[in-house]
Amino acid sequence: MKTKLKFLTAMSLKRKIKTKWFLIANVLLAVVIAGIINIDSIITFFGGDFDKITKVYVIDETNETFDILKEQIDVNSINFSGEEKSSYEVVSSETKAEDAMSLVEEDKDAYVFIIRPNEQTVLDVTLVTDGYIDTIDFQLLSAAVNNTKTMLAIEKSNLTEEELNKLYASVEIKRLYLDDSKKTEDENMEMIMTTVFPVIILPFFMLTLFLVQMIGAEVNDEKTTRGMEIIISNVSPKTHFFSKVISGNLFVIIQGILLIIYGAIGLLIRQLLGNGGISNILGGEVGKVMSNVMGTEFLSKLLYIIPIALILMLLTFLAYSLLAGILASMTTNTEDFQQLQTPIVVISLVGYYLAMMAGVFDGALFIRVLSYVPLISAILSPTLLVLGQIGVIDVLISIVIMVTTNFLLVKYGLKIYKVGILNYSSKDLWKKMFKALKD
Repeated sequence: MKTKLKFLTAMSLKRKIKTKWFLIANVLLAVVIAGIINIDSIITFFGGDFDKITKVYVIDETNETFDILKEQIDVNSINFSGEEKSSYEVVSSETKAEDAMSLVEEDKDAYVFIIRPNEQTVLDVTLVTDGYIDTIDFQLLSAAVNNTKTMLAIEKSNLTEEELNKLYASVEIKRLYLDDSKKTEDENMEMIMTTVFPVIILPFFMLTLFLVQMIGAEVNDEKTTRGMEIIISNVSPKTHFFSKVISGNLFVIIQGILLIIYGAIGLLIRQLLGNGGISNILGGEVGKVMSNVMGTEFLSKLLYIIPIALILMLLTFLAYSLLAGILASMTTNTEDFQQLQTPIVVISLVGYYLAMMAGVFDGALFIRVLSYVPLISAILSPTLLVLGQIGVIDVLISIVIMVTTNFLLVKYGLKIYKVGILNYSSKDLWKKMFKALKD
């Protein structure tokens, strides 16, 4: 049996790997992943410029606004981008307001502010551009203008220098938690989970769907071509079932390792180009938060979070493959299997979105219970563990439940598989399935 199982597993795995589409798909994946990681360098190579400085001309008819506005634009730009210098060059222009268009005609990418005094609103501001500007740019510049107006209004209130310093002084918000286990770093993790983590768990989600589709298509292909009869006449349904499950899981593990390698290659290329690490890709506030979090004891947590998460993912891959094989055995063609696999896709999708929104359910019993549910626990449990909403014991419970689920799928699923594998009729499908379970 072992020899036949090994032969069938190897043959099934070779059918998946030694194909042109597998080679082409992985070459494309490698290029796409490395390209996404180095997207800024690619855009720069084709004429884009992430470091391009946008000129902002200021025609100041108030004779007191330019210095304040320049400072506000620079501060807002640095705070938003996370860079050391502003992405704007703010210069004072002696050009008359009616000739402002000439400045934009000379430099299509430039912005021109025309600032006039206004007794009711302090300032009257007009922004001249060649065309539409980016929404983020507009919000940043708008915030700078409003801050400038506020500062001018305060200065005109005849306040003393001491009072002005108090108004301008920034307030440092100190955090105090009644729960001693809570930390600022953990609080910052919510931002990471809602921005970065969905990208990390996406490969697992996609590989799960691919695994289900692949096993179903392979079993149905053998049934459609009547090759199943020849195979089952030489090996037992049990051997055939396990060969499909093992080869399918080996394939997604190999594919997952390749995805990690492609990501590592992309980061290596980024380092060689001198563009910094992953936090530089994110930029701005998210990049800062991620750098701070990674510099804390969170890294030590990964030493036990990653192994636990991998074990749970492997067990979940096994469960999905068992379920896909069982359902595929009861169908007669790919179309029927597509209908049966819809609930599996929905379950996976629910788990993915719950993991993305995990921070919203902080402390809720609802999300804690769902972390134990088989098939979605592989995505949800590690997420909640990182956020500190559940402990290691909870994840271990999820693992035990997953092991039990796999045991039941093997024990009862094999009975269904033995009946369904040579079934070529869709009539009374569910009756046959329940009858097989009773036998």
